[in-house]
Amino acid sequence: MRVAFISDLHGNIHALTAVKRFLSENIVNQVVVVGDLVGYGASPGPVIDFVRREGWLVGLGSSDLRVAMEFGEREGRKGIADQVLQWTKKTLATEQLEYLRRLPPGGRLMTPVGKVRYFHGSPHDPEQRLDLMANERELEELAEQLSARVIVVGGTHVPFIRMVGDTTFVDPGSVGLSLNHEPGADVAIVDCIGRKPKVMLHKVPYDYSSSAFDIMAWNLPAVIADVIRTGRMT
Repeated sequence: MRVAFISDLHGNIHALTAVKRFLSENIVNQVVVVGDLVGYGASPGPVIDFVRREGWLVGLGSSDLRVAMEFGEREGRKGIADQVLQWTKKTLATEQLEYLRRLPPGGRLMTPVGKVRYFHGSPHDPEQRLDLMANERELEELAEQLSARVIVVGGTHVPFIRMVGDTTFVDPGSVGLSLNHEPGADVAIVDCIGRKPKVMLHKVPYDYSSSAFDIMAWNLPAVIADVIRTGRMT
């Protein structure tokens, strides 16, 4: 059983389309989106529609929460992300907002190597980021609570793998706004066969220039276009 995990799509339809082409050449049994379909990018509606058509499993992300739910708003925030989220709320159609509201906080898969759990931040809160650099005992306790052999989280925009005991922790990185100093769309493919899972991290090239152009065309913060082109936050 092969599962592709992607996260933090952030309204980047050019990156998402490239990932779909990549997955058509690297056959998997399931695709899981670990939250944040919207935010930062200029095509939140097309990204939501794309994921819905594909029928992929999707968990609720922190940006999705803040766009779709009134209680997801935070007073007094005026950062770049918040500017784009306010714009996104006005851009999305009613049915697209309803889709975000119906997303579960995460999910689970049963595989030949055991249970796989995925969620954007923590098991019950997309905005509470799980620290994969925490001490081993903390992560071991979480793995025991979840009875999971693989735990996949998002939110950092940086691909990461860590083995703690018998559990593999994975952050797939970001499709739409990768921050590991290399432009492209991040994809994690997990082979759930044999005695233990095998994780492969991929960087998928796409048309960065078109994504950056869309940012500028919609008069969104120019720094986002720079991040898309460079893979780093300046």
